[in-house]
Amino acid sequence: MHTSRSRRSVRPARALAGLLLAAGLALTGCSAGADSSDGGSALSDDKAAQSQAEGAAGDADGAGGKQASQAPAPTANHIIRTATLTVQVKNVPKALAAARTTTENAGGFVGKESTSRDEEGREQTEVVLRIPVEKYDEVLAGLEGAGKLLERTANAQDVTDQVVDVESRIATQRASVARIRELMDKATKLSDVVTLEGELSTRQADLESLLARQASLKDRTSLATITLSLSESPVAKAEKDDDPGVVDALSGGWDAFVTMLRWVVVALAAVLPFLAGIALIVLVWLRLIRPRLPRRPAPAAASTALGPLPMARPVPEPGREQERGEQD
Repeated sequence: MHTSRSRRSVRPARALAGLLLAAGLALTGCSAGADSSDGGSALSDDKAAQSQAEGAAGDADGAGGKQASQAPAPTANHIIRTATLTVQVKNVPKALAAARTTTENAGGFVGKESTSRDEEGREQTEVVLRIPVEKYDEVLAGLEGAGKLLERTANAQDVTDQVVDVESRIATQRASVARIRELMDKATKLSDVVTLEGELSTRQADLESLLARQASLKDRTSLATITLSLSESPVAKAEKDDDPGVVDALSGGWDAFVTMLRWVVVALAAVLPFLAGIALIVLVWLRLIRPRLPRRPAPAAASTALGPLPMARPVPEPGREQERGEQD
């Protein structure tokens, strides 16, 4: 009795399962035939569905009658934090090394870096630091205390709406790309395939653009940017309040004497080549050129038509004339 009842109950269940399977196959075949026969119509329907999906985000509050009992999920705030610091330190390389260590210990990294020197030879460095947002305030306070703070600017920009909008657009665009791929698999006409390929390329390009924007927002909101400018402090000159004494006077006089002597030596060193050249020219003139020049002849006695003029006798000296008289 028990065996006969179980066989009677199994037969109707098998019959019902067979009917449901046949109905499902019939519906699948009808839908496949409709998609393959009219690819252009499906493409237009997909565009309309995409526009409706994009517009449904703004009307979600009006259609929340069925989901009124469900509380909306809280959205995390996405904030871009940037800061600029100008700090005056005693040693720029040492302060830069400390800033790098602080950044790396916080889980960040050092970006662009540039170093220069001013007219007085003091070193100046500008470096861009990327810090995780959770360590932003701590690192900023540490950098401010590295020396004398000259300038500080900080900015916080809330981009939560942009992040949510980009995520929604990416989800819609991905669904649209998947729909176009399904239509391409079912299309049989060449014209439909060409049209679908062009539409797929356009939607993929839009999706990549949205993904790049999402990555940029994620990078700027997860890592804060601090631009740090380091400059060396001027060296303070020692001021002497006491009046100068004897030692200071001697030291100053000696410095003046040494300075004058140095200038004299420099002047002589500058004139020495000219003096050597002049001396060489004079020596050549006296030893080589002058001895070879012809000497002038002795002057001849003057003569007239009556004969030569008598030579003028020298005037005798008085002492010699007296001596001659005595001798005579």
